[in-house]
Amino acid sequence: MKPLSIAVIGAGPVGLALALLAARTLPKAQLSLFDARPAERDVSADARTLALALGSVHLLERVGAWEPDRAEPIREVWVSQQAPTLAVPGWLGTAEVRLSASELAAPMLGAVLGYGALVAPMQRAWQGLVAAEPDRLHSRFGAPVAALKDLPDGVEVDAGVAERFDLAVIAEGGVFGENKLADVRHDYQQDAWVGNVTLAGGTRGLAVERFTRCGPAALLPLPPAPSTGGDNTQRASLVWCVPRNDDPVRELDDAQRLAVLNTVFDPRVGRIETVSALKCFQLGLTAQRSLVRGRQVRIGNAAQTLHPVAGQGLNLGLRDAFALAAALRDAVETGRAAPDLETALSRVAWQRTPDRWAMIAATDFLARSFTWQAPGIGTLRGAGMALIDRLPPLKNALARRMMFGNR
Repeated sequence: MKPLSIAVIGAGPVGLALALLAARTLPKAQLSLFDARPAERDVSADARTLALALGSVHLLERVGAWEPDRAEPIREVWVSQQAPTLAVPGWLGTAEVRLSASELAAPMLGAVLGYGALVAPMQRAWQGLVAAEPDRLHSRFGAPVAALKDLPDGVEVDAGVAERFDLAVIAEGGVFGENKLADVRHDYQQDAWVGNVTLAGGTRGLAVERFTRCGPAALLPLPPAPSTGGDNTQRASLVWCVPRNDDPVRELDDAQRLAVLNTVFDPRVGRIETVSALKCFQLGLTAQRSLVRGRQVRIGNAAQTLHPVAGQGLNLGLRDAFALAAALRDAVETGRAAPDLETALSRVAWQRTPDRWAMIAATDFLARSFTWQAPGIGTLRGAGMALIDRLPPLKNALARRMMFGNR
């Protein structure tokens, strides 16, 4: 059987995850990993924050690219709402949901770490595999892909020199403002202000989502700084979503932002003492109707970019990679003279549809709901959260859905 040749375009977390999985599950396949980033560029210091569900942590452990000391486990998630116009009925309790790893007998609900803390060990693991099998595995860093061309039985990848592959997997994504090609596209007219904060009296391992009249705001626990010692200061990543055309954050100085943030979050979270410089990103939805088009497959942010309200974008992408690697493995192991790629790719397309579109629909609904002006919307949202919190089977099902996706 002629070895399968695969081009993976994009050496971010999702592209590297696929390359690592495919290298192990397809021991005879020719794999080439392309990225515009030079191999010598140090990504370890990239502090952009990533949130991983427990299922994603398990996936990274399987490919030998998980360094737990560089991540902060999420032990509890607290979703709450600022007081709505009308009070939630008293029998429902308060407008909040608390999810706990201990209630699910799980070590954690997920983990938070920097982009560099995830990508650097994944890249080292890949380079180690390349060094061990240089005739089969190829790193093409510093080689941006300029064009893809469909062929009758494959794809032509142009990265300075045109090469033919049986399959091209595009894992290069980006934020909403950078993704122009999609079957589904919607601008939420919201911006996310992103940075880090420190809290006095915070709870280690607590992730917080706060629904406000302007939009959701979130705090994700970060590993403690080496200098904090034994004090009670906690570090957290901030995602603060606001309307683009009525932005209450842009004109504030750091002291004013700090004061406002302490009114946004419940005092039980802890007092926010410092806030870093904040970066602003446009928020919107882009999605491909299917991951597969011919011999081209899009995964991760190349397939969908979501509103950060549920923090599930990267987790969806990693599940895309896992499903694709599994389908290709099964296609190769059928014993046929040549792998049935069409059947394998069709399997990936239908297998990933329920998980993708359920999460796309859920985050889209939540994001759009903040633009609705009808009276009582906040009360309905708060009542829904209170009801979920009072029904343990429903709450546990929600937690497992966020941890492992649709399985």
